[in-house]
Amino acid sequence: MSKDSIPPALIIAMGVSGSGKSTLGQNLASALGVPFYDGDSLHPKSNVDKMSKGIPLSDADREPWLALIRSTADRICEKKETESSSADDVKGVVIACSALKRYYRDILRGRTTESHQPPPATDLPKDHPITEHTGIEIQSDQDLAKEEEKELERAASRELRTFFVFINGPRDILVDRMTKRQNHFFKVGMLDSQLATLEDPTGEEGVVVVQLAESPDKQIRDAVDGLKKLG
Repeated sequence: MSKDSIPPALIIAMGVSGSGKSTLGQNLASALGVPFYDGDSLHPKSNVDKMSKGIPLSDADREPWLALIRSTADRICEKKETESSSADDVKGVVIACSALKRYYRDILRGRTTESHQPPPATDLPKDHPITEHTGIEIQSDQDLAKEEEKELERAASRELRTFFVFINGPRDILVDRMTKRQNHFFKVGMLDSQLATLEDPTGEEGVVVVQLAESPDKQIRDAVDGLKKLG
């Protein structure tokens, strides 16, 4: 596809666990020539601490994380625009995130309230990807200047277009895939909870649907074609 077919954008590869959103995200990012990040690598420290103790995250825990995903994508696009030497370069990023609820997706779209803001800078891991794209180094003691704190906490400031590529598929295929995955923390018994939580995004603005049963190559072709139509 032509690299100017899709404007600067945050593209979310979404679906329940076992759907292959990380694989789709990596393949899609490669096809578009943009970076890929797994949303799990973008959590604030407080969420990482909870998950490491087996404590489920609440919606209140997820809200700053989702806002942080968008603000990180914003910084990535800003940096890409600054460094790019060609107008034809794609300026965007693909991030894998389950994004099960409509209101989660709206936070990722930038439709936020005052309560939907990125976490405090002191809650960011020192190796969080946002540091790479802001040039701000977080020391272990979190000794940041006020200006640096403000920059790390700044919500996405641009009109960053947001697309979702939703992997849709039946439960039986998901269960089969999950039972074959080795060393994966997610229990098959939790799949039904995610399926019950999922608010199908089909028909929402900026959503492309690909089918779980299709091959990775077919999924990417369908995703790229769908994004071009939306673009």
